[in-house]
Amino acid sequence: MQTNQTTVSEFILVGFMDHPELQIPLFIFFLLIYLITLVGNIGIIILTRIDARLHTPMYFFLRNLSIIDISLSTTIAPRLLTTFVIEHSTISFTGCTTQFFFFAIFVTTEGCLLAVMAYDRFTAIWNPLLYFVVMSKKLCFLLVIAAYTCGFASSTVQTIFIFTLNFCNSNIINHFFCDVPSMLQLSCSDTHIAHFVHFVISTAIALTTFLTVLISYIAIVIAILKISSAQGRYKAFSTCASHLITVTIFFGTIIFMYIRPGSNFSLDKDKIISVFYTLVISSLNPLIYSLRNKEVKDAFSRMLDKIILLK
Repeated sequence: MQTNQTTVSEFILVGFMDHPELQIPLFIFFLLIYLITLVGNIGIIILTRIDARLHTPMYFFLRNLSIIDISLSTTIAPRLLTTFVIEHSTISFTGCTTQFFFFAIFVTTEGCLLAVMAYDRFTAIWNPLLYFVVMSKKLCFLLVIAAYTCGFASSTVQTIFIFTLNFCNSNIINHFFCDVPSMLQLSCSDTHIAHFVHFVISTAIALTTFLTVLISYIAIVIAILKISSAQGRYKAFSTCASHLITVTIFFGTIIFMYIRPGSNFSLDKDKIISVFYTLVISSLNPLIYSLRNKEVKDAFSRMLDKIILLK
């Protein structure tokens, strides 16, 4: 029986305040990352909408990935930035629950979308003549809806199990957002069931999406090796290289972060790892997909030419 315990109504986000000498540099760094994320992903969304040559399944998925990246960063970055300018940056219990709910939706949906994009690349390279038949508009739409549905379902279940726990006495979150490990360590309830639910859901989603990516890329490599010309092999590989970079960073950090026993949590190290899949990936995606993609660069040039002509 619990006695003399005060139910927590708000939390204090520690962020990176354990390094006060780095407050200003880190504030500038994360602000730049957030601005790059907004500008880059909004640019991708506009470009893939207005350029008719980019109205293909690949860029439809890329546009949705940009929407998710903006949403994920906006869920995390503003609150993180306040921890550098406010000594005790607080977030209400409701605010914490809401932040985690949307974070879980967007991070899960991103993983699912990356798996869908891997399947899309496999289809394009393995059977290019039937690519637009297989990847029809209806199927593309259903795959995106499925990714969002998976994110919503996963987030709903985890939010219920985590935020129905009791949080008493301590209200200091040793993190820059309301993530699973820090919330479970803070709870004064028995967290074994919540740990188990989180582990099972995270493992199921991460392994399913990761295996989809892995199998797709094994098939892609086999297909590329069957191409007779070196130029053809290079062109085929270049269409997948950008996606492979994103997948490697995203799944590498996600698997390390969540698919492990609860006893192995180290919140200080987790802050650094969390930065990659919450903020860095979202800012890198537009750069990776544009700088390594000739079609995007050509579309950007055409858009600039139109703007110049209008002036």
